[in-house]
Amino acid sequence: MNVHIEVRRVNEAGEERTRTASIRDVARAADVSYQTVSRVLNDHPSIRPATKQRVLDAMEELRYRPNQAARALVTSRSSTLGVILGSRGEYGPTSSLAAFEDSAREHGYWVNSAYLRDTQPETIRAAVEHLRRQSVEGIVVHAPQVRVFDILAELDVDIPYLGLNTAERGIVELAEDQMRGGKMATEHLIELGHVEIVHVAGPQDWIEAESRMRGYLHALSDADLPTRAPILGDWTADFGYRAALELSHRLDFTAVFAANDAMAVGLMHGFRDVGIDVPRRVSIVGFDDIPLAAHSWPPLTTVHQQFAGLGRRAVTELLRLINADDAPPLLASVEPSLVVRASTARAFGHQ
Repeated sequence: MNVHIEVRRVNEAGEERTRTASIRDVARAADVSYQTVSRVLNDHPSIRPATKQRVLDAMEELRYRPNQAARALVTSRSSTLGVILGSRGEYGPTSSLAAFEDSAREHGYWVNSAYLRDTQPETIRAAVEHLRRQSVEGIVVHAPQVRVFDILAELDVDIPYLGLNTAERGIVELAEDQMRGGKMATEHLIELGHVEIVHVAGPQDWIEAESRMRGYLHALSDADLPTRAPILGDWTADFGYRAALELSHRLDFTAVFAANDAMAVGLMHGFRDVGIDVPRRVSIVGFDDIPLAAHSWPPLTTVHQQFAGLGRRAVTELLRLINADDAPPLLASVEPSLVVRASTARAFGHQ
């Protein structure tokens, strides 16, 4: 393209500075109306290919970048999704968010996020307002506590939103997968002949912890085995280590199901330090299948979660909410699966 326009202005000091090109600058360079440029930006089907290419060439020549905020006002579409995070740094949420962002980009959307430092109503309200100011079209809530969703319901959020880990205002199948995974882990231990099984759970009021605990209890109930009060942990390997030291004083069990891999690795470390063999004396199952799980000693039997699939599923479901699409989605399964490694064996005394 031979036309070149330099858009300049003079500031108060008399210095000449280049300014950002506008839609009218693009129209002049392409010799079309600014309405035609707008139609090109919005991919209107009535534009002839040659005209569209001329406008695109002018945009490239002028380094024109559409003003997303202005486009949102005109089209009511910002091509932006929001995420509210109740925890960060953990492998699961980080992996799901990365997949969510990748899938959003494939659908032409950007992602803005807001992290909750606590679960006070004003903090949650501020997160929603922050995302609303970004003109997000929908919000995914990856928050662990039930009360976050209770507060969101009270706020009467007028933007489509869903939760990744709750059946209420969320993806029911994904919430059920947590319980199914906990049941799967416990059933594996039962099949190996374990009768006395301890559960080291996650923190109270965390949705995943509650769901995995329910799976554990259902499996014991179905097998008509005795239940124990779960030990409430904090997801850390340090807690698992301390729990192992305490449990070693009363070896009235042969297996432990830990609600996440970090606590499971800590348990194995603690038992090893006091001379308790894993898995010949105590079998251990974790949950999540973090990369470290395959390289712990012994390698950890665990429930593998489809974190990437969960993120992609969230985008699909959120866009269905935004577009009010009632058609059934064609989605790949994100069900958990059991990965059997060397941390589990036949129950002690049942070799």
